[in-house]
Amino acid sequence: MSTLARRNATDLQPRTLAASGVVAAFLAGRNARTMAAYRADLGDFVAFCGAVDVNVAAAELLGLPHGAANERALAYRAHLVDRGLAPATINRRLAALRSLVKLARTLGRVGWALEVPSVKSQGYRDTKGPGVDGFRRLLEQLDARVDAKAKRDRAALRLLFDLALRRAEVCSLDVAHVDLEAGTVAILGKGRTERESLTLPEPTKAAITAWLEVRGSKAGPLFTELAHNGKGGRLAGNGLWRVVRELGLAAGLTVRPHGLRHAAITAALDGCNGDVRRAQRFSRHRDVRVLERYDDNRTDIAGDVAAQVAGLVA
Repeated sequence: MSTLARRNATDLQPRTLAASGVVAAFLAGRNARTMAAYRADLGDFVAFCGAVDVNVAAAELLGLPHGAANERALAYRAHLVDRGLAPATINRRLAALRSLVKLARTLGRVGWALEVPSVKSQGYRDTKGPGVDGFRRLLEQLDARVDAKAKRDRAALRLLFDLALRRAEVCSLDVAHVDLEAGTVAILGKGRTERESLTLPEPTKAAITAWLEVRGSKAGPLFTELAHNGKGGRLAGNGLWRVVRELGLAAGLTVRPHGLRHAAITAALDGCNGDVRRAQRFSRHRDVRVLERYDDNRTDIAGDVAAQVAGLVA
């Protein structure tokens, strides 16, 4: 190592130590799923910088003056776009970086903020999912089966659709989180640190009961991999994705778990005549504007107005 390189490494050490405290504070208090997502997003920035780890990358960024730091972030944004990543992925990674710097500013480590904007994204373009009929077709694939996997898959499907749960919310459930006597399930929602209790509809409760009769009431994950030795671990998110995907293909559909959530929310809006407030309580979206997008797609307002306009000169 050259003298200059040694000097630069030595100068970076105290800044790295300080940055490590910012990174630790940034990740502290978050649930495991959120922490893993932030680590992955920051890890991508580490690779872009060619740094040894996230602490070194953070130290380098926080050690830059305002303009140079935003220039670095802007270059990273261009790098993400050039890779062809989805706008949602790009914006999430930029948001993680901005949040880290915001915390550093709060802690007095820097006196500036990252001002690099997100890329434009058209979110929730397809909010209808496979629809109620599509969900019925998935269940029909299990109707003629009585094996353990069919009972497990039916219970998971009913939670995905009947309660509009996210894939991670289903996979994180333990047996202890289900109270069949009270008819409730305690889920850990997206971005939440505490579980909330939801009422189980009767078909959902019946499906979970049937699965537990096979699985048993032993403590542990509610949904498990069905290993031949009976010691399967927790059903992971990618495992549940495969379950839904394969049932969909058998039914002649292309379906993913989140598509069932979309279908459920759209069905909820249909069932409550477009009452977005009621549908918001069901979907647990924090921003009612998200439900307005669902409602717009459900009713095709733009298409209706276009037909009226065209009719004026027909």
